Amino acid sequence: MDFLKSLSHRAFALLWSGQTISRLGDSFYNVALAWWVLEKTGSATTMGLVLIFANAPTLLLLLLGGVVVDRFSRLHMMLGSDFARAAIVGVAALLAATQLLEVWHVLVISALFGVVDAFFYPAYTAIVPEVVPSEALPSANSLRSISAQLAGIIGPLLAGLVIAQGGTALAFGFDALSFIVSAVCLLTMPRKGALVRTMEAESSVLKDLREGIGTVLASPWLWVTIAVAGLSNLTLSGPLDAAMPLLVKLRFGANAQLYGFILAFEATGSILAAIWLGRMKRLRHRGYEVYLPWMVASLMLFVMGLPLVLVVMCLAMFVLGAGTSTLNLVWANSLQELVPAELLGRVSSIDALGSYSLLPIGYALAGIAADHIGPSTTFLVGGLLSLLIVGLGLLHPKVRGVD
Repeated sequence: MDFLKSLSHRAFALLWSGQTISRLGDSFYNVALAWWVLEKTGSATTMGLVLIFANAPTLLLLLLGGVVVDRFSRLHMMLGSDFARAAIVGVAALLAATQLLEVWHVLVISALFGVVDAFFYPAYTAIVPEVVPSEALPSANSLRSISAQLAGIIGPLLAGLVIAQGGTALAFGFDALSFIVSAVCLLTMPRKGALVRTMEAESSVLKDLREGIGTVLASPWLWVTIAVAGLSNLTLSGPLDAAMPLLVKLRFGANAQLYGFILAFEATGSILAAIWLGRMKRLRHRGYEVYLPWMVASLMLFVMGLPLVLVVMCLAMFVLGAGTSTLNLVWANSLQELVPAELLGRVSSIDALGSYSLLPIGYALAGIAADHIGPSTTFLVGGLLSLLIVGLGLLHPKVRGVD
């Protein structure tokens, strides 16, 4: 049970508990949103547009978010984000309950979420090394992944039932409540040391930003992997997120419950990979531990484009989840161990910006492609392109040599 050792630190235990509840609420929201859009419009293109509105503001503000996170209290940034998101999704729940929710409302709400996320996610990444020692980082990051994936298993299954019985408004309302619970956990965390930050008078936003960019460009491991992530998110995450609901509906003639059931297998694979990695005190051969699972995940995307029966589809999702979990956890540990703490907010925001900058385009292309050439062909093409991109990244000797 070594993967649980980071929970012996009270600050992390509270942080993790609050985020676990919040992630569960998010899974309710995501399933409800995807199915609402599909039933309202019947269009994967519209789903892609919603995802673009959710991600574009985050991408535009990430660099600023990273600078702010390195200058102020990361704890306070997370608190403000939780309260803001509770209010935003609360409005969505009210509109849905009164039958007033329209596509344009969803686009605005998604964009507001994106603005808040630009400050929340760099803060969440950077705060973890402040509340646990370095030898507990693999455990802490694995538990972060496990909480997200447990929510990915339980949330979609419960969300399907809730949506069937109480509609999308109830699922949205649960997400709003989960943000309040997360904020309460943050408020009860012990305050110490680096958790409280103040602005340096001699510093400027541009100077801070240049320092972060310089750190990334000085390391081939950082800039090559971020570039590969940006391209592969275009070809891998785009089809997986935007075209999956339509693929499930056309192939299996299913409803929200089966869609959630299939997504749960991806989360299960992620959890088992996270438990395995969380037992380690130090990760080795990180170049290969990031890129080889990445290639496996890409291959599974291709496989899901084939005319599979449900059991094989679920197995492919399981393997894809294990691969993406492994690469993400090894990458997160490498950032937290190799990047100085005072730069971690900026570097993590640059990482997120570079990795996800093309994702809105990927959503749009995947949605259009799924509507015109079919989701199966979209998965086949996306999987092959992702394999090629990730394989080229592994050819760099500095990437293969990272230990």
